Amino acid sequence: MLTMVPVLRAYARALCQNAARADDLCQETLMRAWAHRESYTPHTNMRAWLFTIARNTFYSDIRRRVREVEDPDGLIAGNVAVHPNQHGELDLKDLQRGLARLPSEQREAIMLVGASGCSYEEAAAICTCAIGTIKSRVSRARRGLLAYLDGGGAESARSGENTDFSATKPAPLSAAAQ
Repeated sequence: MLTMVPVLRAYARALCQNAARADDLCQETLMRAWAHRESYTPHTNMRAWLFTIARNTFYSDIRRRVREVEDPDGLIAGNVAVHPNQHGELDLKDLQRGLARLPSEQREAIMLVGASGCSYEEAAAICTCAIGTIKSRVSRARRGLLAYLDGGGAESARSGENTDFSATKPAPLSAAAQ
């Protein structure tokens, strides 16, 4: 088989028209021939057997390349790939945990105004309270959710820590700021 390498390499170069691809084809042919050496019939034309393997490999590679797209920078794959949705699901769970930690009046107000799209007047009528009360509850709910989501409450909730911010109050103004 080794005595056929120069002739096989010349045949591969004639097929490929490219020295690097011809060397790859020659190597692939020899690997396939060695892997299937039991199918070679002794005392027959080894050259014809190797050339047949080389030709079949060459055409298989051409058929494979037709279906493949060269994308060395990954630009095409980036447009085709499906991006993971874990982050969105985690964000939603964090929001649900934050809402669950709000006092019920604040949760109801933020859900009516923020999620359901009710006006402050409609939310006040539903909750049977003043418009100013609804505005205050929505404002406190927003601050509480923001504190939970931005202040690490979401990360500690993922790790199993108990973080209840419903009792937290805004920091008092310093005497110098008043």
